[in-house]
Amino acid sequence: MPDKLTTTVTSDEGLHRDSDVPLGDEIVGHYSGSSNMRRAAVLIPLIRQSGDWHILYIRRASNENDRHSGQVAFPGGGSDAEDNSPEATALRETREEIGIAANRISLLGQLSPYTTISDFHVTPVVGVVEWPTNLTLAPLEVARAFLIPLEWLRQRGNFSLRARQDMDPTSAKRHPIIVFEPYDGETLWGASARMTVNFIRSLDRGEIVLPAA
Repeated sequence: MPDKLTTTVTSDEGLHRDSDVPLGDEIVGHYSGSSNMRRAAVLIPLIRQSGDWHILYIRRASNENDRHSGQVAFPGGGSDAEDNSPEATALRETREEIGIAANRISLLGQLSPYTTISDFHVTPVVGVVEWPTNLTLAPLEVARAFLIPLEWLRQRGNFSLRARQDMDPTSAKRHPIIVFEPYDGETLWGASARMTVNFIRSLDRGEIVLPAA
């Protein structure tokens, strides 16, 4: 997590958004429409272990050419020409990055597309992974895969909204960033953190329904 994300925002305004773009900037320049953005998809992999639900995350490998190097993320990436849907992209990227085959994933649905500040139009796809499953990490892309309990992620005290100190004084309201407390030595923050919070809201609304235990 960048050291500049240190100013805590006390209001929950802006907690649930489908964009990393600061409020008011969506109509400026290349943010004027998704047609100029690259399509992408990620998988939110759900795992049932010891009677509880978990989410499987990855930490991206260190790479000086990757803007998101070393960050906690979901498996996923940009859509290829042969991908005929966000689900196809998410499943292909999951197989390539962590070695889980599509036939071991049961899809439950998807969330609203998410606009990142790095010009991606990302569709989060939700799926349950048969567990246990052997993982094969792509070493150039993924440094680690790990689980975080869903109930821990639900707890409001385990994450905060923060603002970048190097942005303008209104950035706390225009561009709050979600940062979770460290778990198992990893810090979930940014777009993946907000997608996580949006996913939990979709569960609470009944838009995504978990299989019965």
